[in-house]
Amino acid sequence: MSVLFTFPGQGAQVPDMLRSLPDHSEVARALDAAEATLGLDPLTLDSSEALQSTRAVQLCLLIAGVAMARVLTAQHRRPDMTAGFSIGAFPAAVISGALAFEDALALVDQRGRLMESSFPRGYGMAAVIGLDRFQLAPLIAEVHSADSPLYLANINAERQLVIAGAEVAIRRLTVRALELGATRVEPLAVSVPSHTPLMKPAAGAMRVAFSRVELRAPQMTLLSSSAARGLFDPSRIAEDLATNMAVPVQWYDTVRLAWERGARLAVEMPSSSVLTRLTQPSFSDGLAVSCDDTRLETLVALMAKEQESIATQD
Repeated sequence: MSVLFTFPGQGAQVPDMLRSLPDHSEVARALDAAEATLGLDPLTLDSSEALQSTRAVQLCLLIAGVAMARVLTAQHRRPDMTAGFSIGAFPAAVISGALAFEDALALVDQRGRLMESSFPRGYGMAAVIGLDRFQLAPLIAEVHSADSPLYLANINAERQLVIAGAEVAIRRLTVRALELGATRVEPLAVSVPSHTPLMKPAAGAMRVAFSRVELRAPQMTLLSSSAARGLFDPSRIAEDLATNMAVPVQWYDTVRLAWERGARLAVEMPSSSVLTRLTQPSFSDGLAVSCDDTRLETLVALMAKEQESIATQD
């Protein structure tokens, strides 16, 4: 049995998310590294106003994820696996040992700027609840056009899917999906069409950025939520991180893979419990918890119990 750290994606951000991190030396170290790399105080990024920016959101999720994971590992509780949702793949790679934090900061800074500038307005994402991918596919095809593109972006659960594209196409699909039995369609706090072919030019620019960065083999199992498989080769990890904005997220299959590989405790890094709710059904005989809803000492105790069970079985 093993421990999985999960790192959420855009939409999980909340105001003051960096200020809400524990008073711990690892948090201070992460904030200092961010300030040195970015040339600004990272605490200026997590206000309600600042979080209207895709760049600020992605940087905050990276910093918060790395800082909190390091707080836990400082208690001698390392995970056995990491997995990140979209931008969460970057802190997952850092904690796995594949990517230096400073390099991740520079790359995510560029990633956010590219995504923001590519689609400044008129695009977004929405969650479709109550339909499976086979029911949703013909509806997407029905409303998709060259002028108003729409794509399947995330497979979060069997009946929780996310679409991305032009806002007008999202509105049209919302009407059709509700007519055909969707429980609800919820707009997400994301202003770009992430995880669609529309992001391919930005992904190409990220490939160039990654060509200047050295990655290493991970020190633990690093799961890609784009491919729903473990990644171990540095070049493959670089390609996955560079292009994940342009391909769908397969979170449902990634969580099932983690379970099959022995994960029984999933701990979600700040700042939400979105992944915890998505993960728990696949961890029916295990446990999924979030840092935001669980005290630090409880998290440490849960990890200790899980890892002691591994030692006992060995």
